[in-house]
Amino acid sequence: MKNLPLHTKIIIGLVAGVIWAFLSSYLGWNEFTINWIDPFGTIFIRLLKYIAVPLVLFSIISGVSSLTDVSKLGRLGGKTLGMYLTTTVIAVGVGLLLVNVVKPGTFLDEEQRIKNRISYEKWVQDTPGVPQPKDGRNFLNDPELRSKVEEVISQKELDKMDAQNDIVEKRKAAAEQTKEQGPLQFFVDIVPENIILAISDNGLMLQVIFFAIFFGITIVFIPAEQGKPVIDFVNSVNAVFLKMVDIVMKAAPFFVFALLAGVIAKMADTPAEVWEIFKGLGSYSITLFVGLMFMVFVFYPLVITLFVKKLSYKEFFKNISPAQFLAFSTSSSAATLPVTMECLEDNMGVSKNVSSFVLPIGATVNMDGTSLYQAVAVIFMAQLHMVDLTLGQQMTIVLTATLASIGAAATPSAGLVMMIIVLQSVGLNPAWIAIIFPVDRILDMCRTVVNVTGDATVATLVAKSEGELPKYS
Repeated sequence: MKNLPLHTKIIIGLVAGVIWAFLSSYLGWNEFTINWIDPFGTIFIRLLKYIAVPLVLFSIISGVSSLTDVSKLGRLGGKTLGMYLTTTVIAVGVGLLLVNVVKPGTFLDEEQRIKNRISYEKWVQDTPGVPQPKDGRNFLNDPELRSKVEEVISQKELDKMDAQNDIVEKRKAAAEQTKEQGPLQFFVDIVPENIILAISDNGLMLQVIFFAIFFGITIVFIPAEQGKPVIDFVNSVNAVFLKMVDIVMKAAPFFVFALLAGVIAKMADTPAEVWEIFKGLGSYSITLFVGLMFMVFVFYPLVITLFVKKLSYKEFFKNISPAQFLAFSTSSSAATLPVTMECLEDNMGVSKNVSSFVLPIGATVNMDGTSLYQAVAVIFMAQLHMVDLTLGQQMTIVLTATLASIGAAATPSAGLVMMIIVLQSVGLNPAWIAIIFPVDRILDMCRTVVNVTGDATVATLVAKSEGELPKYS
């Protein structure tokens, strides 16, 4: 068992969690599962959450401060970051379009989705700082759904909940006030008043990202001898937090088992209800896979053959296929980076000057596949719980997923940490990431292929624009 790779152990943990969920619901052990197994899943979520903020902070500072040449920062750096952010926004847009058209979360049984919604509203009510759902619906206080509420929530909790109605109304009024704020309030909120406060609150992640980008750019403009100790410190701290993720992921098989078993135990009381939950994952997986394959086989080749006329569709894939296969097997942009650089320099003809500058930045800031996955997964989970996200909230997902992808570490499972940030940005329960765990590993492999293909595409385009792609000039 010790010699098994981590992803195999995680798959075993996933399968064990599913089997336990069926057994628990069949034998009536859900209360035991919730009291004695689910808390370990909560610990896993907390570990990921407290790592998320510093990981984003130091990853972004490290990536942006690597633009050491001020003249290149204005030209090469601007092109690189601009192209990476553009492809990321497009990837998120593709994901949102697909998930809103297909609606994979609605494939679940209607009655189960109503129960999911009731559980979500109870979580919102019990969790400080989470805004009321903006779709205007209130299942908890709907007389017609009282029987469903009683199935999900105990009578003791109902009595307590009724006593809190005044608090709920105040929070709804606060939500209305937020909706009435000016059109530029969103941008005002991005700028932190107190960076220490922003770092201590996962809900203020955009402020942390703003500070990190500003800090990283500022390092570039101070003398190298003054900036070097700061950069060395940032890189070292970043390495520590990456190692923390690595250590946490070693225990992930057990944590995943506990988290998945606990989440399903809270959502379903019978094996039939458990089966309904997993039936919805098929539509989610297909939707996400179609989006990822569109980016790899349609979007990137179309863009690169449009601007690099002499490069054919077939030759593009022939040049970068070794990096793509390695990305699929490792699920890590960082592990694939040396091979990606070799493919571009030896096969594509990109100059070492460009590849050594663009690709390392891409491993940090370009996470097209991860961003697309976050968009599809968040909307899917909202649909699963009958939460209708407004256009403004979906735009928040676009911005949060794009900016969070800048700090997404180029290692396996870092996307899960970023997923928590995106869920929190629109007031959804971060524990829902357990719902998509059963299919996450194979989809993680697919989205890493997208990330690496995006890196290669942008590096080739930058080289072409700089006149450093002699093979296809």
